[in-house]
Amino acid sequence: MTVSGFHDGERAVQRRAGVLDDASRLSGMLATPHLGGAMSRFLADRDLAILTGRDDAGELWTSPLLGWPGFLVAHDSTLTVRTAPSAGEPLYRLPEGQPVAVMALDLAIRRRIRLNGTLTREGEHELEISLHQAYGNCPRYIQQRHLRHGDVEDAGGHTVTHRYGNLRPEHIALIGRADTFILGTTHPTHGTDTSHRGGSPGFVRVEESGELWWPDYPGNNLFNSLGNIITDPTTALLFLDFTTGTALQISGRSALEWVRPGAAGDDAETGRRVHFTPVHVAVTSGLPFTALDLASSRDNPTLT
Repeated sequence: MTVSGFHDGERAVQRRAGVLDDASRLSGMLATPHLGGAMSRFLADRDLAILTGRDDAGELWTSPLLGWPGFLVAHDSTLTVRTAPSAGEPLYRLPEGQPVAVMALDLAIRRRIRLNGTLTREGEHELEISLHQAYGNCPRYIQQRHLRHGDVEDAGGHTVTHRYGNLRPEHIALIGRADTFILGTTHPTHGTDTSHRGGSPGFVRVEESGELWWPDYPGNNLFNSLGNIITDPTTALLFLDFTTGTALQISGRSALEWVRPGAAGDDAETGRRVHFTPVHVAVTSGLPFTALDLASSRDNPTLT
């Protein structure tokens, strides 16, 4: 894998958005990491992470990982995850040797760290990842929630996963009320990425065809996700229902669309949106979490 610096897809989006110089000043964030200090301590205290990778059929998925503090262990440039997707979930027993990405997320303090690398070992209850990138993102668009866990250790014995060929009405309803989702993307040589997306409920639009689109909001100007999408349209989405402990996972294809800034639905007037076509759908129920005390991000644009 080639992992240093920006790839051509990221550069192309940065150039079109007019932020090439701004992004260049942040390129050091993509250097090979040596985890320690504050970043290592942050990971050790987390109880929620999100994993993006491919199943044994080669389809890209994004899955939640729940654990008690201490389940993410960082040492130098290696991340050990002391849990793994359960039987029936799309990423159960995902193949070793592939690019994967983990995002450690704390909704209560609105902080996230993205960790991209190669899966070097996969076990029933543990993953080991050799990291190529590790960096934080700003708190914008993260809705504040306080996560409450049930029996994390025995979670796999209570979850049920169903597969679908397309989105059903209940899935569309979940998407319509969602203020958060996780976006998984990939690149042929620069690896896989997991990113957070947030906004006011309804910011992800569902078309009559069952396809989705959402406006792109201003971020860190790196355009890791959009750069991946214009290079490889393979995309995975994860929507979490924080009241029922349900995960809606969708594997499909995306396209970046440039529109007139301020057009209908261009909430933040960036002139960018992503159009997504679902291919595979999985729903896992019975996950042992709920979230309390919602406080919406002040950065959420008004829906147009």
